[in-house]
Amino acid sequence: MGEVAAELLYGMPAMPLSWPGPDGIGGGGGGAEAAGGCGALLAELRQLWGEIGKSREERERTVRELEMECMRVYRRKVDEATAERASLHQSLAAGEAEIAALTAALGADSSPQLKVNKWTMSLNDRVSAATNLLEELRAMKAERSKQFTAIRSEIDKISTEISGRSYGYDNSPRASEFDEHDLTIRRLNEYRARLSSLQKEKSDRLHRVLEHVTEVHSLCDVLGEDFIAIVNEVHPGLHETADPGKPTSISDSTLASLSQVVAMLTSEKTKRAAMLREAVLPLVELWDLMDLPEEERRSFRKATAVLRPAREEALSSGVLSIATIKKTEEEVERLTRLKAGRMKELVLKRRLELESICRSMHVEPDTSTVPEKSIALIDSGLVNPSELMASIDEQIAKAKEEQQSRKEIMDKINKWLLACEEEKWLEEYNLDENRFNTGRIARLNLKRAEKARLIINKIPAMIDHLMSRTLVWETERNKPFLFDGARLVAVLEEHKQARLRQEEERRRLREQKKLRTLFSEKEAMPHLKRPGSSFGRATEPCNMSRKRVDAAPPSVRSSSGSSGSSGGGAADPFRPRSSAAAGSGAGHCGEFFRSGGARRLSAAAPFNYVAVSKGGGGGGGLSSSMMS
Repeated sequence: MGEVAAELLYGMPAMPLSWPGPDGIGGGGGGAEAAGGCGALLAELRQLWGEIGKSREERERTVRELEMECMRVYRRKVDEATAERASLHQSLAAGEAEIAALTAALGADSSPQLKVNKWTMSLNDRVSAATNLLEELRAMKAERSKQFTAIRSEIDKISTEISGRSYGYDNSPRASEFDEHDLTIRRLNEYRARLSSLQKEKSDRLHRVLEHVTEVHSLCDVLGEDFIAIVNEVHPGLHETADPGKPTSISDSTLASLSQVVAMLTSEKTKRAAMLREAVLPLVELWDLMDLPEEERRSFRKATAVLRPAREEALSSGVLSIATIKKTEEEVERLTRLKAGRMKELVLKRRLELESICRSMHVEPDTSTVPEKSIALIDSGLVNPSELMASIDEQIAKAKEEQQSRKEIMDKINKWLLACEEEKWLEEYNLDENRFNTGRIARLNLKRAEKARLIINKIPAMIDHLMSRTLVWETERNKPFLFDGARLVAVLEEHKQARLRQEEERRRLREQKKLRTLFSEKEAMPHLKRPGSSFGRATEPCNMSRKRVDAAPPSVRSSSGSSGSSGGGAADPFRPRSSAAAGSGAGHCGEFFRSGGARRLSAAAPFNYVAVSKGGGGGGGLSSSMMS
């Protein structure tokens, strides 16, 4: 029996009950209070048993009941403590298992670890630490899952756009399922890399779609087709008027359809450009043939851009439309009908153009298309006017080509003729008795004479160079260089020989002038003869002079005699500018100008100079081109 039973049965003092304190070692204040309360109750129970007269057996039975009651209470408390400990162990094990699972899912490198010491920490502390860590890991998992969901949602959206399964996004799209047991940073980076790759592919596809749409718009604009209708056949969301809430389709089927549309429109553009080119070529020819005004050409100027391949990409809006091509063809038909009534006028106009080109080259045009013959052939119907026009155009093309090849020689011919003009003017100037008068015009004429002498000295070199260049031209083309119907080399050679004869004549006249001067001096001073000198010696030079004078041509002697008789003095057979020299002019140049050659060249190379008047002389300047 216990101490309490001994006290109740035998009245022995009971030992004070010792209750464990908060630290589990000694009794505390609470245990003393409990012992005091139990002692008072026991004392009261013993007193009551004494008053009642309970026997020993009754008291022992009651004590045993009391002890059994206490044992049941203790056992219940022990069982409750054991159950609580088991529950804590179970909770701790479950928490540690979940912590291990979350750590494995989130990655050990990026997850916090559970750090507890089971030897020094109570179960409640260990469970509390595990619970806190578990809440932190659950929050990390929720955040990581949210990131995976967002990335996966974007991946699904872009994949859907690329595959072309839908035309738009849902307000709350459902992401594809992903492995919740693998939420590591490595896996998240893989998803991000995949998303970045899809975004780049989407950007590239969008760029290609926009390029195709822009090209389709440009082609439709040039061809005059309905852009919206063509694009809607590919996808309704590709033009500007589509629903802005829907994304642009970037699927493979859309790209393939756009490529086909671009290829189709490009082929149509090439075909229509060829059709318009076939219509514009005769239109331009008719414009040039009929010399139409700009007002009639202006409405078709945009269509002529197809004739310039380098600018084909810059064609204006609607220039290749069916309406424009049809309008151009109708204009060609109208001008063709109009050309039939104006063919005679056009033929004569082309013939005049040919004659003008040949006149500038100083050659004769082809006589097969003279105006009278051409008109007669058109009236008789023996020749198609278009063929006759083509023949004249061919002659014009050949004439222009020859004109271009003769340009250098013609320029040299003009310089030579201008030099001959200056030589002729200088001859007339030297015959003017008033050329040394004072005055502004006389001074200008004197300066011009000085420049003319410089130019005249260059005439032989001009002729030689012109002859060499002409011979080269004839060798290259295997035909003579004709000038006003005569071969230019022959004319130059004749002029060269005439100048040599003229120079010889001038040299002979200078010698005659010296003899005349000597003869005049001997005749005018007979008193200088010394007395006693022989008559024969004194007169010997005069006899020699007379012999030389008698040897002169008859024309010179007759002219000198006539001039002496007309002058009323002694005979002057050695005049510096004899009538024979004046009559011959400037050699071949004078003959050339008197024959009308200068008048034929006046249209090609005009030359302005101031003529010297017979009364007071004239003034003028020399062209700067002559000095060159």
